[in-house]
Amino acid sequence: MLLLANILVAVVAALHIYFLVLEMFLWTKPLGLKTFRNSIEKATDSAVLAANQGLYNGFLAAGLIWGLVHGNPGFAIQIKTFFLLCVIVAGAYGAATVSRRILYVQAAPAAVALILLWLA
Repeated sequence: MLLLANILVAVVAALHIYFLVLEMFLWTKPLGLKTFRNSIEKATDSAVLAANQGLYNGFLAAGLIWGLVHGNPGFAIQIKTFFLLCVIVAGAYGAATVSRRILYVQAAPAAVALILLWLA
């Protein structure tokens, strides 16, 4: 069960690295525009904010990766729990303020990973 939980934690970390790339480097490019359903004008005006948001997603990914590689299993679970909870809160806030889609793309995978982690 712990292996499955760790695989899902790694998937959540990978998603946040992908979000970092989208928000920091592809925000005004075709993939970024399509993903976030933005016009080039809106994307250009909000690019600095998106880059900041992308950086935060990178910090979430870094924390999850830290939890995956930490040598002390008990502390590793605490690290992963903390960062998964951060992802869930960020996803719930994003769903409430931006798009319900964020709940399914960001918060739900983290919630499933957290449940599996606690069951392990």
